[in-house]
Amino acid sequence: MENGAGIWQPGDAEAAEAPAYRRLRWLLEEVPPPLRARFCGFGDMDDRQVAALTGLSPAAAALARRRKFSEPGLWQGTAEERRAFLGELERLGLAARDGGRFLTLSFGATKAGRMAEIALRYGAGTTVALGDAPNDREMIEAATHGVIIRNPHGPGLPELSGEAAGRIRRSAAEGPEGWNAAILDLTAGLAPQES
Repeated sequence: MENGAGIWQPGDAEAAEAPAYRRLRWLLEEVPPPLRARFCGFGDMDDRQVAALTGLSPAAAALARRRKFSEPGLWQGTAEERRAFLGELERLGLAARDGGRFLTLSFGATKAGRMAEIALRYGAGTTVALGDAPNDREMIEAATHGVIIRNPHGPGLPELSGEAAGRIRRSAAEGPEGWNAAILDLTAGLAPQES
C-alpha cells in the first residue's frame, strides 16, 4: 500500500518504476536546489545505503527501492527549511507525511482512505489497522479495531479517542513482536465462542 499512496494487488503488472513514481520524482526536481538538497529519498540512494538505513538485507533493500506511488526519505534541514520545502511540495501538488523514521512524499492519498477503498472492494464490514507512527493515526482511528504498536524510535502517538472505549489498544511489545501479539490477541477476542 506504500503508506497509502496507492494499492498494488497480486497480478498487477510489475515495473521497476511506475508512472506515478516517475512523475513524483520529476516534480521533486522542480523544488529549488537548496531545499531539494535537504531531502534524500530512496531514489537518491543505492541498495547498500537503504539497507544500512533500514536494517533490510541488500535484496530486500533493492525491492524497497522499487517504488510505485511514493518516495520515503530523510529530511536533513532546519525547521524553517522544512516549512519552505513542504510549501514547495504543496505548490507542485505533492504531500508529505511523517512516518516512524521517514518523511514520505506522495500525491496525497492516505492509509485511511486506501483502507476504506479495500474494505469497500471486498465488502468487509470489519477493519483492523495497526501502526506505530503519526502517519498511521487516521487509519487507526477509522478502523473498527485499531492497535498502536509501541515504537521507542519515533515520536509515537498521543492517546486517541477510541482508546477509552477499548476500540483502540496499545501493544506492550514493539515491532514485529508487537504486531504478532496484537493480531493474535485481537483474533482470539473476535473468534466465535463455542457453546
